[in-house]
Amino acid sequence: MSATLRLAKQLIACRSDTPQDAGCQAIIGQRLAPLGFMLETLVSGPDEFRVTNLWSKRPSALINQERAATHLIVFAGHTDVVPSGPREQWSSDPFTPTVRDGKLYGRGAADMKTSLAAFVVATEEFIVAQPDTPLSIGFLLTSDEEGPALDGTVKVVEMLRARGERLDYCIVGEPTSIQRTGDMIKNGRRGTLSGKLTIKGIQGHIAYPQLASNPIHLLAPALAELVGMTWDAGNAFFPPTSWQVSNIHGGTGASNVIPGTVVVDFNFRFCTESTPESLQSRLSAVLDKHGLSYELSWVLGGKPFLTTPDTLVDAVTAAVQAETGLTPELSTSGGTSDGRFIASICPQVIEIGPPNASIHKIDEHIALTDIEPLKNIYRRVLENLHAQIQAPSQA
Repeated sequence: MSATLRLAKQLIACRSDTPQDAGCQAIIGQRLAPLGFMLETLVSGPDEFRVTNLWSKRPSALINQERAATHLIVFAGHTDVVPSGPREQWSSDPFTPTVRDGKLYGRGAADMKTSLAAFVVATEEFIVAQPDTPLSIGFLLTSDEEGPALDGTVKVVEMLRARGERLDYCIVGEPTSIQRTGDMIKNGRRGTLSGKLTIKGIQGHIAYPQLASNPIHLLAPALAELVGMTWDAGNAFFPPTSWQVSNIHGGTGASNVIPGTVVVDFNFRFCTESTPESLQSRLSAVLDKHGLSYELSWVLGGKPFLTTPDTLVDAVTAAVQAETGLTPELSTSGGTSDGRFIASICPQVIEIGPPNASIHKIDEHIALTDIEPLKNIYRRVLENLHAQIQAPSQA
């Protein structure tokens, strides 16, 4: 059994249903401390939703030298998992890591405890080979990624920003691959902006429509216009911004009552060609044009971020090619991740992890053949960045 597989199984055995960490971060901290990492735990959130975060950093060997430029790479991820669902539907207990048919089964196997194990083992191997590396290495772990994400990574980022701490590079271990580890990496994510719209009418008897005002009828022309709008054209890295209705609630449940209100829940998944402010303004303008009486509330779940090809993309691409022979596809598809918070203090954020076909499903798993390549890719990224830092000093 490889060191990565052994540690992955140890982490999967921790019943860390969000927001519980269930000891995962302590296990990882015990591996990092002997390598010279300083450990800092930040507990946040209300008692009924207590979140555990770990910030850990190993300073550069150049930290006390005059020419100590910052070269800090951070491995980021989450120790919490989504609920396992009905135990009887699993082929084996979701928190008893099980190897069968060439796969490791368990909740978190793909999302993302194997990535965490690979982070740790890759770092151990790298530091053994390069104990005096000028590269600073950090770990940012949370137990609030699968939950509301209000007391997790965002809180650590706030703490680091207040200290003036700046990250140069960050690798998030989200499962980004499709068929084989390394075939796709995320170099950005779309933003998410949700709204709740209440259209006001006048309730009345359905047989006397002249005495009422049906808000569903009033909404219909504006809704059709919003559905047909082009919000932006996207760009080379992002598809066009999308607006989607998720729920419509209207009526009292009776078939003879015109409702007094209709409530529409909707969401923008937006790219860097739009801003939250521009989307809010354009949507409100349509409602105003149609003369609607309405209330509208907004929740910004995260702004888009993008890492254009540069040092980190090059280092990750080279690592994938050397380990697997694949050239990874750059993508900004999918939902949000904690990269949206980290990008505010880090100019280069990349997500790379194992195939994601089984995440959040019954019998979540990762192929054993994906585990060591993943660890080796992470180690090779460290080696590539180390070599780049060393090169100018040797010139």
